[in-house]
Amino acid sequence: MKSMSVLRKSFTAALILAGTFALTLALPAAAQTGTTATQGASGPAGSTQQAMENPYGLKALWEQGDAVAHGTLIIMLIMSMGSWYVIFTKLLEQSKMLKSARTSSEAFWKSASVKEGVKVLEEGSASRFIAEQALKADDHHEGTMVETIDRHTWISMNIDRAVGSVQSRLQGGLAILATVGSTAPFVGLFGTVWGIYNALVKIGISGQASIDKVAGPVGEALIMTAIGLAVAVPAVMGYNWLIRRNKVIMDATRAFAADLHSVLIAGKR
Repeated sequence: MKSMSVLRKSFTAALILAGTFALTLALPAAAQTGTTATQGASGPAGSTQQAMENPYGLKALWEQGDAVAHGTLIIMLIMSMGSWYVIFTKLLEQSKMLKSARTSSEAFWKSASVKEGVKVLEEGSASRFIAEQALKADDHHEGTMVETIDRHTWISMNIDRAVGSVQSRLQGGLAILATVGSTAPFVGLFGTVWGIYNALVKIGISGQASIDKVAGPVGEALIMTAIGLAVAVPAVMGYNWLIRRNKVIMDATRAFAADLHSVLIAGKR
């Protein structure tokens, strides 16, 4: 009985503690809710008024900027549009090549001969281009001046050239991303330096060095640096991603070329 009494007392004490703890948490939450509700009644009007009173920003930067500032912003806009265009077009091209490498190659190796296998490859694909170049080299080896080069070397040379052409095609456009990623931050920094210079000149002419005369134009000029970073980061990330996907495609292409070379020379894969 004594143990039951102790248990009841312990349970009652636990309930009291739990209730006290819940009440302690509820009171600040209610106070915060009341405060939020009070702020909500006057919040939209206050925030709208504050937004309207802010004379600085991208719009003000364009309206108050000179020809150099306008040119810098236009250059960064062109760089951003160019980098995104390259990223999307290269992704579509790579996806098409990967799909073609998976589907067409299987049908090619099931054909009775290389000439018949070329017909099942997708028109314009890298695999078909390499196979056509290899067949052309094999057919035009005899009876020409290249006959002095042995057939094995001649076919190998033409397959390597075809693989190199595919690789050059994959690398196209990546130089734009590399250029944008490396130069966009400096273009934005140039715009910031030019904006700070103009702000300081205006402050010096007016003779007023108060915080509103200094902080506003300087903060406005820093937008240029932010834009430069916003342009450069996607370009660098897209460049690294596309390079990685190019490596996967080239590994599959070189494997196909090596198997094709073995079939043409040794008659087996």
